[in-house]
Amino acid sequence: MKKKGLGRSFDSLIPTNLLDETFDPTAKQDGKVSRLKDIAITKISPDPEQPRRFFDEAALSELAESIKEHGVVQPIVVTPKGSNYLIVAGERRWRAAKKAGLEELPCIVRSMSGQNRLEVSLIENLQRHDLNVLETATAYLKLRDQFNMTLEEIGKRLGGKSVSAVSNTLRLLRLPKSVRQAIFDGELSEGQARPLIGLPESMAESIMKKTIADGWSVRRVEQAVALWKQTQDNPVEEKKPADSPHAEAIESLSKHFGTGVKIRTNNKGAGQISIAFKNEAEFDRIRQLLENS
Repeated sequence: MKKKGLGRSFDSLIPTNLLDETFDPTAKQDGKVSRLKDIAITKISPDPEQPRRFFDEAALSELAESIKEHGVVQPIVVTPKGSNYLIVAGERRWRAAKKAGLEELPCIVRSMSGQNRLEVSLIENLQRHDLNVLETATAYLKLRDQFNMTLEEIGKRLGGKSVSAVSNTLRLLRLPKSVRQAIFDGELSEGQARPLIGLPESMAESIMKKTIADGWSVRRVEQAVALWKQTQDNPVEEKKPADSPHAEAIESLSKHFGTGVKIRTNNKGAGQISIAFKNEAEFDRIRQLLENS
């Protein structure tokens, strides 16, 4: 028996009216639906400004099977670009239709500005919960920087989100690339990653790896970050002679480990490096840094 849905009933994918403005997320953008027509799938391309970057292949295959059986019951929305068309809403259906071997796709054709296309793509995906938090943040960034929209304007256009909610989502883009990748891959939740914003890259990566390996809760991550910040506010002072041959190394190592470091040597050049820690959590943090060095 063929599958008829993607985690929800197939009926929920079928609108009662294909041109119903409550179902078409672009209907209010420029007044009215232009026209419905079948367009060759080869003449349709994804919008490069589309905020969504990841499409689940298994889910696409399921949708492709449904399309083979039922056809595309909800047209995608496109806008003209020369003799071809850019997708405004419905890239997932377009990809699945290609998988299903369709040559044409029912489309609602509408002329829209670049800003409207981006807004509509974001709105559609947000309504369907299709964007991950980093894709959402990237879309917010484009609306802010490319179209000079304020955070308040972005929030109003996208369902009445508060300025702080938009701002907090944007702040995730300040995380190191490795942490952002872990969020994107589903290894780290938004809540686990948020306390890492603003930390030095090496420290953020260290806590991230520990979080993933040991399954730390959001609270445990916050505690680890608080402990590290405490060492920065009250560092272990290392008194060293100004002419010490190891002064530069001591300073560099102290910054790297976020705590006091001592270097002792004898006349033959042999010696010891001592790294201070205040508790077991800080010991674990330093050990992680050493293991990853």
